[in-house]
Amino acid sequence: MTAPTRSHIKTLKIDGKDYSGHEEETILDIARQNDLFLPTLCQIDGLSVAGACRLCLVEVKTWNNRLVPACTTHVEEGIEVLTHSERIDNYRRMILELLFSEGNHVCAVCVSNGNCELQALAQKLGMDHVRFPNLRPVRVVDMTHDRFVLDRNRCVLCARCVRVCDEIEGAHTWDITGRGIDARIISDLDTPWGSSDTCTRCGKCVNIYPVGALVEKGSAIGEMVKHHDFLEYIAEMREARE
Repeated sequence: MTAPTRSHIKTLKIDGKDYSGHEEETILDIARQNDLFLPTLCQIDGLSVAGACRLCLVEVKTWNNRLVPACTTHVEEGIEVLTHSERIDNYRRMILELLFSEGNHVCAVCVSNGNCELQALAQKLGMDHVRFPNLRPVRVVDMTHDRFVLDRNRCVLCARCVRVCDEIEGAHTWDITGRGIDARIISDLDTPWGSSDTCTRCGKCVNIYPVGALVEKGSAIGEMVKHHDFLEYIAEMREARE
């Protein structure tokens, strides 16, 4: 019988202070364990890591000041990490501005107004205007489902819906097709959501999505509140069984 592999403890510096963590943990894990704020949009506990939004960028001084996503970068012995600097903050604000310029994120007419993670991050990071021209893409709004609506104009391609449908519900209704500005969320093989043979109508994708791209039908402006508690519960039950 093979003995279980022991996890090695690594020591690192974050913002000048010493911290430690297991080698399989990421910089984001260590930051959250020690109440250090790092913005994220695609990452959520209970789902696999996607590294899609890049908002959790940190600077590793021992790697020639390279910028890396904290959610996908595992801790290493002796590394020195900066979580906040003028350079990092400028990059994060630019990423947010590009997200706003690429889609339709007019908060005043969104059902998730006041309950939107993108909106909250813009406020927290001091993004009060967008320097880039709005691309104004016209994307298809899918209202074929009897309970939910998909507004691709508000999608930020965080892939939370793809992961929760695959990893938690086991249906894998959602996927991403295309590249760059042409990338978009699709159900099944690019068929209308209401015609999906795989969708279980569970609503997990709607409740896990950070912005107003996936919402319940009949929600008025500011009424759509997302509920993430189910994901934490499922993750805890899985860990308990293991």
